[in-house]
Formats: sequence, C-alpha cells, structure tokens
Amino acid sequence: MFKNPMVMVMFVIFPVVALIMTQLVAKTNDDIPNNMFVTLMGAIFAGMGLITSAAGYIAEDIETKSLRFLIIAGVKPHQYLLGTGGFLLLAGTVTSVFFALIGDFTISEAIKFLAVMITSTAASIILGIAIGMYSKNQQAATALGMPVAMIVGFVPMIASFSEPVERVASVLYTQQLNVLVNDFSTDLWQPFIVITANIAVFAALFLFAYKKKGLKE
Repeated sequence: MFKNPMVMVMFVIFPVVALIMTQLVAKTNDDIPNNMFVTLMGAIFAGMGLITSAAGYIAEDIETKSLRFLIIAGVKPHQYLLGTGGFLLLAGTVTSVFFALIGDFTISEAIKFLAVMITSTAASIILGIAIGMYSKNQQAATALGMPVAMIVGFVPMIASFSEPVERVASVLYTQQLNVLVNDFSTDLWQPFIVITANIAVFAALFLFAYKKKGLKE
C-alpha cells in the first residue's frame, strides 16, 4: 500500500478537501451547514472511493501470480480477506476518525457517524476485493471497478430526486450511508441490516472467485 501512491492518496485527499472546504467555505457562510462537506466527502470516501483501490490491490496479486502461490501454500479465503482487506480497513478507520474530528458533531452523532463510515468502508473494500478477484490485471480491475463505483456512488444522489429510484436504491449500502450521514436521528437498525447484507453478498462473491479462479490465474 505504501508503495502505491494511487492507493494512499484515497485515504488523504478526501479528508483534506473536507477540511479545506469546511474551514474556508462552510464556516464562513451562514447559509451552509458546518458539516456539509464533511458528510459529503465522507460519504464519497466510504461509499465509492476505495472500490477501485481495493480492486487494483487484489488484481496485482493475480497479475504477479502471488495469489496462486498463496492458495497453493494453504492460505484460506478468510485469511486472505483479512490479510489484504484488514489493513485497508484499518487505514479507512483512521481516515473516518479524521473526518469525525473535522466535523462539528456531538458525541452521539460522532459515534453514529463513525459506525456507519467504518461499516460502509468495509463494504466498499470487500466489494473492491471481489471485483479484483474477477480481474486478470490492474487495468481490468480499474475498468471494471470504476463503473461499479460510479453506480453505487451516484445512485443515492439520483435517489434524492426520484422516489422510484430511492426504493430501488434502498438495497444499496451507499444509500443507507447517505441517509445516515445526513440525518443522525434516523434509526440505525434497518440501515445496518442492509449494509451487513451487502457485506455478506460481496464476501460470498469473493469466496466463490477465490475458490474457483485462484489456481487458474
């Protein structure tokens, strides 16, 4: 990760933009909520910013045959998922904490914000890893990951203007993320059930690819 600036920049650029826009725009304009850019950049980071990075990270293992070696060596799917995604999630958690520190949140709001940010970050990372598993190289991972990231990232924005789209988007973890970061009075149970269900689906896709494709690449 530290050798790949394209991955590293994703954990830095979003909170930096949020900090700059909050200090220079939101806090100097009474018509703009103080947390507007924090929640906006946070949602983009957790909802779509890490998908292509995680996909490329895994595709590199496939391209260099590292994945094949690990499978032959007996590395289990959950071990590989924790080993590759765990550090990305740790870095994402640090970034989420930084977002929370920038924002003007109460303690309860900060806890809710961090909870939804971290779980959504986990969903994005696992989705990215699953996409990477279905890609032959890093270029293919980017080509596949970018449209997926655009869909899961922008559908919730469209949903805010269309009730039919909102009903369809309700099954996406990004829609639940978008709802929660913009309204902390929302009940947490249903959104977290949806996010958890998304994680389970993405993990299943990864598991299938790991078992079926790992030794073929």
